[in-house]
Amino acid sequence: MDSFLYDITIVGGGIVGVATAYKIQQKYPNLKLLLIEKENGLATHQTGNNSGVIHSGLYYKPGSLKARLCADGRRQLVNFAKKHGVAHDVCGKVVVATGKSELPYLDKIFNNGLQNQIEGIEKINANQVNDIEPFVKSIGGIWVPCTGIIDFKGATKALADLVIAKQPGSKIVLGEEVKAFEHQTKTTSVITSKGSYTTKHLIFCGGLQSDHLAKKDGVKSKRRIVGFRGDYYNLTEEAKHKVKNLIYPVPNPAFPFLGVHFTRMVNGDVECGPNAVLTFKREGYGKTDFSLRDTMDALSYSGTWKLLFKHTNFAINEYRRAFSKALFLKTLQRLIPSLTAEDIVPGRAGVRAMLLKENGEMQEDFEIAYQGRSIHVLNAPSPAATACLAIGDEVCAMASKYFNLN
Repeated sequence: MDSFLYDITIVGGGIVGVATAYKIQQKYPNLKLLLIEKENGLATHQTGNNSGVIHSGLYYKPGSLKARLCADGRRQLVNFAKKHGVAHDVCGKVVVATGKSELPYLDKIFNNGLQNQIEGIEKINANQVNDIEPFVKSIGGIWVPCTGIIDFKGATKALADLVIAKQPGSKIVLGEEVKAFEHQTKTTSVITSKGSYTTKHLIFCGGLQSDHLAKKDGVKSKRRIVGFRGDYYNLTEEAKHKVKNLIYPVPNPAFPFLGVHFTRMVNGDVECGPNAVLTFKREGYGKTDFSLRDTMDALSYSGTWKLLFKHTNFAINEYRRAFSKALFLKTLQRLIPSLTAEDIVPGRAGVRAMLLKENGEMQEDFEIAYQGRSIHVLNAPSPAATACLAIGDEVCAMASKYFNLN
């Protein structure tokens, strides 16, 4: 048992949790913070298994938390990466239409980007697309120069190091899972798989486990986190030249995902994906990974079935594509027709946490809530990694107000 009294304990060692600790420690250098992560390293789930993209904020509803925090967070993240030597490249991306039916939504995305004040975006024709990405076949698109790529794991480590450098009395604990809480009059005991810690306040940044942690802390909500696995393919060395930077399709407005795209990573690899299939294990990255608890959690929830019934054809096609290289390739060939089966090899996978309502609709916007002595980041799907420093500012402001830190 750690007998030290911490001012704030943060549960979750992804980039949102670590960025929140960083922001609070910078503003309140005398506070003693504790960050608890159940894995043996930071950024092991959503942060370390996403596409590595610095998102622009192009798609999000104007005025929403996503739109505001993504744009602010992107600028902060790029400045942080420059200052602290985190591998990144603001290389830009193209969003391309491959058929006339996509043009109205391409216009809608562009106008949305203008409302969100995404700097430098412009409509471009097919020839201009090919000046940027020579192997793409399109009828036009959008150039988004402020999008980039970054090493999110490296950024997380840099943020964590700065927390401890600012306040040696703060502590990052790895390999301990939070099991329960015992609330006293002025403090809370955090019970983990290896011991317990005493804290004045709590902040939860649990990602894929955010609903479970909220329930343990007494937050009542009928919504539930449902995990969607995304599989990637990599381009071979011989095919990498077909993608210069980032290539995105026009997303189908009927579905809550951006669609399969091409991403040049900071290490020079080129990834293609992800698809989106309901996973039977929240933290399972293999196609056949299974957790009885997670499966029962998802399939006993009415919102899951309503989502699947609403998007039955989409769900079936995504599962077929998950197990068929030929079908995955066919999707990729819509953007780059010259790709062949020999050009792609199976890559990694990631799992996205989506907060699902009882009616089967996704909770689109970020959500951060205060209760008792706790703040919960209840919903932080993509672009949360891009927005992490702005989310940290938001949580820090709430902590200042509700925890009376000033």
